[in-house]
Amino acid sequence: MHGTRILLLPGWQNSGPDHWQSRWERLHGDQRVEQADWEWPRRGDWMARLDEVLQASDTSAVLVAHSLGCHLVAAWAAHSRHTARVRGALLVAIPDVERADMPPQLHNWRPIVRQRLPFAALAVLSTDDPYGDLPRTEAIAGAWGAPVQLAGPRGHLNGDSGLGDWPEGRALLQSL
Repeated sequence: MHGTRILLLPGWQNSGPDHWQSRWERLHGDQRVEQADWEWPRRGDWMARLDEVLQASDTSAVLVAHSLGCHLVAAWAAHSRHTARVRGALLVAIPDVERADMPPQLHNWRPIVRQRLPFAALAVLSTDDPYGDLPRTEAIAGAWGAPVQLAGPRGHLNGDSGLGDWPEGRALLQSL
C-alpha cells in the first residue's frame, strides 16, 4: 500500500470511536472522508465530496467503505470521471437500502446502483447482518463485480461487533 492513500468511507451517522474504521484512522493514519451531513445523507452531496477528496491529491487511493459508504462507492463510480484515481475498494457490511424498514433518511439512496465497479473490489459480509439479507447483499456485491468474503455471524461489522482493530480486515485490505 506504499504510496497509496487509504480513504475511509463511513456509513450513515459516521463511525464512532470503537468502530474499526476509527481505530484504523488512529493506528494507520488512514484518512476519513468527512461528510457535511451524517444524519440526512444525500447521495449527490456525498458523491461530490468523495470526488473532491480524490482530486485533492495526485496519489492514488484505496477506498475502505462501511455500510452506506459501500453504496457511495458504487454511485460515485457510476458517475465520476475520476475512477482511475482508485486502485481498489474494500466494501464492508453492504446494507440493503431498498428494504421497506430502512429509515427515511436513507430513501434517497434508492434505487441501488448496480453497475460493475471499474476497479478491483472485495465485499466482506456478515452472515447475520441486521441491515441486509445475505443472499440479497451477495447479489448486490455480485452486480458490482466484488467477490464476497464471509465474516461469519458478526452483526453489522461495526463497533458493536467486537472486532477491535480488526486485523483480519486489514489483511483483506492488503490483499487488494
